[in-house]
Amino acid sequence: MRSRLATRSARLVLAAAVVTALAATTACGPEDPSETGAAAPSTSTSSSASASASAEGTESGDNGGSEAGKGGTEAPTGDKSGYGQSCGTNDLDFTVTWEAQPISHYLVTAKAKSGITCYLDVNTPSVSFGSAADGVASPVGQGGEDPIKLSGSSVAYAGIDAKTTEGEGGRKFEHVIIATSEDDPNPAEVELPDAPTVDKPIVTNWSTKRDEVIPRIV
Repeated sequence: MRSRLATRSARLVLAAAVVTALAATTACGPEDPSETGAAAPSTSTSSSASASASAEGTESGDNGGSEAGKGGTEAPTGDKSGYGQSCGTNDLDFTVTWEAQPISHYLVTAKAKSGITCYLDVNTPSVSFGSAADGVASPVGQGGEDPIKLSGSSVAYAGIDAKTTEGEGGRKFEHVIIATSEDDPNPAEVELPDAPTVDKPIVTNWSTKRDEVIPRIV
């Protein structure tokens, strides 16, 4: 009888121990992430990634705005179509005609090329026959407006007397060299209406009036 009671008591103690162990295991089981904060690193990583992406987006936006700002501050160059510039020889078209009255001379007409607006701010053209020094026309200071604006149909005139000496001296030329200034790198070679004898030539200033450019030695 005692043997059975002892055996039963042992079973009850064992059962109680098992229940106690199970209760302890349940109480001390896997930690609750919400209580321990074990999931916090994942949340923190996500927040860091979002913050990083936000920062990158802001930086990208700032850079883009900065670049846009730079583009907006640059002054546009634009095409001024030659407006306001000094007339170079290659900005102009020249013609030379023979004028018999009131005193025979050659009339130079200068006109701006299409789309060009410029100013003849050097009052006297550079004129020469050939490359020798004795073929360079001397200015006589007649006429003159400073500066003369050339654009569209407006023109400027200058007068040339190819021979100012008496007698048979001189050389014949079929072309005259014209430039807007002595140091112009692109002088124009213009065909003459005939082949005059040239000796000590002279040239007037530019003018918008034809009657002011009749060359005379004063």
